[in-house]
Amino acid sequence: MSDHNHHHGHGHDGHDDHGHDHADGSAVHGSMKDYVIGFVLSVILTAIPFWLVMNHVIESPATTAYVILGFAAVQMVVHMVYFLHMNSKSEGGWNMLALIFTIIIVVITLAGSIWVMYHMNANMMPVMEMHTPQQMHDM
Repeated sequence: MSDHNHHHGHGHDGHDDHGHDHADGSAVHGSMKDYVIGFVLSVILTAIPFWLVMNHVIESPATTAYVILGFAAVQMVVHMVYFLHMNSKSEGGWNMLALIFTIIIVVITLAGSIWVMYHMNANMMPVMEMHTPQQMHDM
């Protein structure tokens, strides 16, 4: 009879040495059902904005852009939950804290950029309005 408990000399005794904790299985790795749900939601959340743009369902381009941004935000959440398996329990909650920190930084950066661009436009563009195209050509 052969010995099934032999070692291959790779420097590890089994799967637990790879740094993966398989004890809680489904909490770390998603099930096939989770991946399918994530995939279907992603396809739906991509198809709806595509349909909105291609068929000009909403007349205002600005409103369409806001709706698309909303779908994009929802799709980011779907990807984080179903594909990255982020929740308040994974990695002892550190993933969720890192996500919250990232969201705060991104919101501050985007809001600050929009604020700066708005005020640059409001304060610098009136100078350009004083010149007609003919005056610009003569310069």
